[in-house]
Amino acid sequence: MKRLFLILTLALVCCDLASAQVVKDLQYASSATDAYLQERCKLDIYAPEGAKDLPVIVWFHGGGLTGGEKTSVPRDLKESGYVVVSAGYRLIPKGTVADCIADAAAAVAWTFDNIAAYGGSPDKVFLSGHSAGGYLIDMLGLDKHWLAKYGIDADRVAGLIPFSGQVLSHYNYRQTLGMTPYQPLIDEYAPLAHVRADAPPIVIISGDRDMELYGRYEETAYFWRLFKMVGHPDATLYELQGFGHGNMADPAVQILKDNVRRILRARSR
Repeated sequence: MKRLFLILTLALVCCDLASAQVVKDLQYASSATDAYLQERCKLDIYAPEGAKDLPVIVWFHGGGLTGGEKTSVPRDLKESGYVVVSAGYRLIPKGTVADCIADAAAAVAWTFDNIAAYGGSPDKVFLSGHSAGGYLIDMLGLDKHWLAKYGIDADRVAGLIPFSGQVLSHYNYRQTLGMTPYQPLIDEYAPLAHVRADAPPIVIISGDRDMELYGRYEETAYFWRLFKMVGHPDATLYELQGFGHGNMADPAVQILKDNVRRILRARSR
């Protein structure tokens, strides 16, 4: 576990400014009968000019699985020098929690199949997202059946980097079961239920334990501890002191960039 203090975090928040190409509203899944799926299942791509064989960050927005838009991408991430794919997905209550995860899986599959045309490497695909987005990427990286539908082994993912992601069954899914956010549940829709030693490298980032949402720091600390107990070789936990749930994403981008470089260096040895 690594505890980062406010003054250090602020010092780390710098921008790798790059001239970016932006492609908007690419349809990654379609349906002749589901207008809502057709509306939500689109993605945007941000790529530096002349991009070729770059690392790729597939990003999913937050919003509690009930709101949010794919346009919600930290500025420093868009200007990171990586290819960034930001995907929308169906939301509760029009969709189910399974729809949210299935859409995220379809977006990741689209990325593996198509990102080379936009300058990204399908061999360097990282998954990240804030809050609900962090929850979605944990589910995809740990429960292998979601990506297996597309013939993709989840272990092809280069790394998982959730920003303040729920690791219990998501609280808005629990609400559909008549539960409150203060009643924990671990079922098939909980990343905690799928922790495994052979998962991709995982970098878990939380806001300040006294400022986070519904005890999210303690939740993610147990998540990290389970990885250590099962023998996962590359699981890290960061706590961004002085930052709450809503404003921790921007400073977390520097941690993402540092760890993408670290993971790729380790793979090349």
